[in-house]
Formats: sequence, C-alpha cells, structure tokens
Amino acid sequence: MSNTNTSKYISLILRHKPETIGIELDEHGWADVRELIAGINKTHPLDMSMLETIVAEDAKQRYSFNEDHTKIRANQGHSIAVDVELKAQEPPEVLYHGTGEKFTASIDQQGLLPRSRLYVHLSPDYTTARTVGTRHGRPVIYTVLSGQMFRDSFVFYRSVNGVWLTKEVPVKYLVKEG
Repeated sequence: MSNTNTSKYISLILRHKPETIGIELDEHGWADVRELIAGINKTHPLDMSMLETIVAEDAKQRYSFNEDHTKIRANQGHSIAVDVELKAQEPPEVLYHGTGEKFTASIDQQGLLPRSRLYVHLSPDYTTARTVGTRHGRPVIYTVLSGQMFRDSFVFYRSVNGVWLTKEVPVKYLVKEG
C-alpha cells in the first residue's frame, strides 16, 4: 500500500471509523499511536517511521501528534463527535468555499451545512477553495462574508492546518462566483 493509500486509510480511521481496526478515540479525537499502528498492520504494513513520514509530508496537514508522539489525531473533518480543542477566533473579513457545480442548487437554497461532518470547512484563500471545488467536478466558489457573520455572533475556529470551521453559513452570507 502506498503512503497515499495508507494516509487515506488513517484518515478514515481517525475521522470516521476507528472501530474498523478495533481502536477508540478519546473525547478530543486522540488515538494511541501503538494501537493505531497495530490495528493497521492487521491488513497493511505500517511502522512508526512510516507514520511520521505520512504526518510530516501530508500536503493538507491532516494529522497532529501530541508532544511525545504517543498519540495522533485528525485535525478536522470528523463525522464522529470529538472536541479537537479548537479556540474560537475572529475570522478574516471574507473566507471561501469551493464546491462542485452539482451542489450549488442546494447551497443556494439552504446555505452551507456540515452534512456528515461536524463543521462547514472554509478556505482562507480563493486558490485553495478552487482546488477543493475541483475535487467535486466543475468548481464553483462562494465568498463567505465571515466578518459579518462574526459580528452577527457566529463562532469560527481555525484548525491547525489553516482551515476555518463554523457550524453553518446561511444563504445571506454567501456570494456565488460569477
């Protein structure tokens, strides 16, 4: 299994299905590194060196180790209830959300909703949003009036990897590209 495939498998486990390999996450999303490696090794080779490489080289910075590398967690994107201990922060005046064209009718009616995740994910820049949108087909970018949302008492968090998170974005705070 390539590091890319192993990284995707680790993402599945740490964000959605730790039971797949018989481990549990604590309330903050942390998994014991030894248990993670042992669980993955049941079907795919993984050792500490490989895991450290995956975490260090992950372009999206999906994972974090604790200080002594005995625990690991996904930085965001969970569908299971965990508190990754993010501090509420004032966002920039605008953020961006990239999506595929096929999702715009729903977004235009309902705004941005977390769906199966705990939070809506927002990009700090247009280019990143476009890259995200491209993963879902023909990209459409929404500008999110995050500064106004914040002034209207919406709460924002910034993940370790720079992704902005909020519970929802109502339609009135969205400006669709084009």
